[in-house]
Amino acid sequence: MSNEAKTALKGGEFLIRDTKAEDIFIPEDWNEEQHMIADMCREFLEQNVFNQLDKIDQQEEGLMPSLLDKAGALGLLGMSVPEAYNGFGKDFVTSMLTTEVLGAGHSFAVALSAHTGIGTLPILYYGNEEQKQKYVSKLATGEWKGCYCLTEPDAGSDANSGKTKATLSADGKFYILNGQKMWITNGGFADVLIVFAKIDDDKNLSAFIVERTFEGITFNPEEHKMGIKGSSTRQIFFTDCKVPVENLLSTRENGFKIAVNILNLGRIKLGGAAIGASKEVISKSVNYANERQQFGRSISKYGAIKYKLAEQAIRTYASEAATYRASQNIEDATKAYISEGMDEAQAKLKGTEQFAIEAAMIKVHASETLDYVSDEGVQIYGGMGYSAEAPMDRAYRDARINRIFEGTNEINRMLSVDMMLKRAMKGELDLMGPAQKVAGELMSIPDFNTVEEGGFAKEHKYIGGFKKAVLMTAGAAVQKLMQNMAKEQEVIMYLADMLIETYVAESVLLRVEKVNLEHNDEQAALKADMARVYIFDAAERIFSAGRNALNSFAEGDERRMMMMGLKRFTKVDDFNTVAVRRKVADKLIEANKYCF
Repeated sequence: MSNEAKTALKGGEFLIRDTKAEDIFIPEDWNEEQHMIADMCREFLEQNVFNQLDKIDQQEEGLMPSLLDKAGALGLLGMSVPEAYNGFGKDFVTSMLTTEVLGAGHSFAVALSAHTGIGTLPILYYGNEEQKQKYVSKLATGEWKGCYCLTEPDAGSDANSGKTKATLSADGKFYILNGQKMWITNGGFADVLIVFAKIDDDKNLSAFIVERTFEGITFNPEEHKMGIKGSSTRQIFFTDCKVPVENLLSTRENGFKIAVNILNLGRIKLGGAAIGASKEVISKSVNYANERQQFGRSISKYGAIKYKLAEQAIRTYASEAATYRASQNIEDATKAYISEGMDEAQAKLKGTEQFAIEAAMIKVHASETLDYVSDEGVQIYGGMGYSAEAPMDRAYRDARINRIFEGTNEINRMLSVDMMLKRAMKGELDLMGPAQKVAGELMSIPDFNTVEEGGFAKEHKYIGGFKKAVLMTAGAAVQKLMQNMAKEQEVIMYLADMLIETYVAESVLLRVEKVNLEHNDEQAALKADMARVYIFDAAERIFSAGRNALNSFAEGDERRMMMMGLKRFTKVDDFNTVAVRRKVADKLIEANKYCF
């Protein structure tokens, strides 16, 4: 590997290595072309989606496919597809930007992400040249719509336990598919289906490209759902469906790997979409708070409402920082692999796989941020928030699926810790050395040196403490629970929460540091204070999760010592968060929209 690639941060390594502010990408770095793409996406929503949300939710015949056609004509479906297959060939960070902006589009956003992500990428990344020319070229323009058939009635989180079978026909020309798939987004109109099935008695899944016109495919009626009502969701049945052998995607039994890698991508993309939706809800919350009068003045003038508006914005700003930090890491890793001579599709997969831990954490954080933002949006609207006449009803219901999509948040929490530990065991991440060092620090006299004022030295020290808290708690858990660790799901959940809060707190700190160092940004000082509020609250959340974890397995003197360590590692100076939140809210109220 080149020196540059060697010094680049690997996935999960943020816990044991410091990152410099100038090494991360932040949304304040968007260039003119990227701003234009974002504007085009916003205009598309204004002109085609926001004005007919009710019709979309009623699944008016042909409406969703026609919207995807329009998006395809603008190139929005092929943003990350190479030009050779009718795409725009933009980098990963730019494709994340389109995902974010269009993420405000409710059910349309779901149809679009399913099509451009899980419906297209398996063929783009795993297909042979012939398959890419035939299918990706039409998917990138929207001429054909895509869907992804993985989930089955008895195979949800445990995807590899699917029962759909494929057997080779006597003449060796077809695979005969039999089975059932459920919760298939875009199932009602997709032309191309990526179907996962086991060939004969194989242990692992294989993947197939199936066309809607093949015989033996039947569809249940549309599912009635709590939210994302405009998104087509169907059960699909395969009865002796003949799939030409050349439509096997990749190699036999490689389907499970395809599913896992495509989900890594789907997770970070979902994070981006959730941020776009959060910003839209915040803007509507601010609008309503400014318009609604009570006791003779706008409700936006009251402290209780200001708290809600500010907290919506702070959490979204922090989540966005983490999402684009990881997106750029994926882009950089991909470029490093390409420079070493790796095939582009392979490099993109490898780059995403490298940051699978971060993708899982972002999926959790961004979806829970959107849930918080939507819930407070309903509260700010009061009685109108509960009315189907006002926008919060749809926002609230549509937000809820994101904690289930792309692997539930519980699965993603467990995955982030599991991947971290597995990489440590393989020697890819040295967690043991730093964890032992922290354990040794517990026995030493605490460092009471005061940190120099100015800059962000103090905040960096806090983040360093958070990392020590994670290493200490995780190290003790692994040592104590050993082989039983996997069964202790509650402990893993607490460790995941500590890990996620640490990553997001560091990301938002690096973001505001870069803003203050490199950008002539009139809001720089306020953004720095937003990060400080996030870090202040994160300290408490990390302490609480660590305490719950330690109390479940540690005892006696050892526990007392680790509790003292935990307190020390999560200690932050007192800080007037009320004053900062008021300033943040005032900025939003003045702009009458999300403005950070």
